[in-house]
Amino acid sequence: MPNPRSERIDLKSTITTVPDFPHAPVQFRDIMSLLSNPGALIQASEDLAALYEGEEIDYVVGIESRGFILGGLMAAHFKAGFVPMRKPGKLPGTVISRAYELEYATSELQLQKGVIRPGSRVLIHDDIVAKGGTGEASVLLSREVGAEVVGFAAMIDLPELGGGERIRKLGVPVKALMTFEGE
Repeated sequence: MPNPRSERIDLKSTITTVPDFPHAPVQFRDIMSLLSNPGALIQASEDLAALYEGEEIDYVVGIESRGFILGGLMAAHFKAGFVPMRKPGKLPGTVISRAYELEYATSELQLQKGVIRPGSRVLIHDDIVAKGGTGEASVLLSREVGAEVVGFAAMIDLPELGGGERIRKLGVPVKALMTFEGE
């Protein structure tokens, strides 16, 4: 098998668009073909970490569920802890919660109390920035436990939906590896 790291990959070409999923007019940007390609997976994790190279990062917070995959790899790169932000009922102990709206539904995120030390510097990661509800909730939950959010790293930004701008209004830089126009 050829070395998966031997050539740069056009990561955008590895993303599959699924029309009308979960319903019209959503154009679902599916990252599974990227994740299943060893070279693309390695390159994406390295490229995401490079967006925040030089930052002091104590924790990478990954948003359920696709944010766990590259978020964990990024945490290893920064020699930082990894903290999952999960949907309700998945974390033991005392949790804090925040409801938010998705582009096609409503949901809620939870963070386990006591896992992130107050004053810590966190980098939040999710696969896609769409309308920004998930990102906004993750920033507010991180701040609620006393963390300083140094950035929001996404694989994909959908700028027409305004999510990146919504997170930036909270004073958090948003950086993405690629953008897609439209929903």
